[in-house]
Amino acid sequence: MARCSARVYLMQPLCKGRYRARLADTPEDLGRSQRLRWCCFVARTGLPDDGRGLDADELDAECRHMLIEDAQSGDLVCSFRFLPLTDGSQVKRSYSARFYDLDALCSFDGPMVEMGRFCIHPDCHDPDIVRIAWAALTRFVEDTGVEMLFGCSSFVGCEPETHAEAFAMLKERHLAPRRWWPRVKAPKVFRFARALRLRQPDPKRAMAAMPPLLRSYLAMGGWVSDHAVVDPVLRTMHVFTGVEIRAIPPARKRLLHALLDQRI
Repeated sequence: MARCSARVYLMQPLCKGRYRARLADTPEDLGRSQRLRWCCFVARTGLPDDGRGLDADELDAECRHMLIEDAQSGDLVCSFRFLPLTDGSQVKRSYSARFYDLDALCSFDGPMVEMGRFCIHPDCHDPDIVRIAWAALTRFVEDTGVEMLFGCSSFVGCEPETHAEAFAMLKERHLAPRRWWPRVKAPKVFRFARALRLRQPDPKRAMAAMPPLLRSYLAMGGWVSDHAVVDPVLRTMHVFTGVEIRAIPPARKRLLHALLDQRI
């Protein structure tokens, strides 16, 4: 298959059941995504909402933005953004690089994409929303030849003990390969691999406590940093997360392709 540039990538809308995934192509589309992000990330901190708040930063202009809409009403139910990078030499442009020392990833020699700001409307709980989001991302990865996905996976709440079971599982089974090891950069972190080195996780409880997006990454063979960055403003803790496309287990690849094949 011929590969196209991620920066000029055009994707036909992708439909599954009642939902449609498409790329934002107008300032209004971007504004809708930023508004949903505000409702998901900022509203929970208790800030008053005048109906106009946006979650926005300077990286939005460099990213592509995926919208998941209710195909009948047009309501936005989910969005995320992705930053295409030619290879690891550009990784310091990423949002993640603000919080993690990613020098080890500078030697990665294939196309990369940082996925971020993934959010689902608080009133929406249909699992098909996540399925079509992954189908759209799979289409993008295959069409553009991406070889690594990465980003920050967030836990809601800044108390380490609340997430200890999940952190212990990450320490036990999912730490990054040494060649890509993300190192500490942020001023406030919880070094869970060190703090929980003697704790043996209960797998069932740990996976139940894992954020859904991170759970999906791990199912694809994903790995994480050995520490979590504490964000007291958004009241979250997040771990750096990476997925090498060639390392995704065959069964998971078949499932992702099935999501594409099932579209209507």
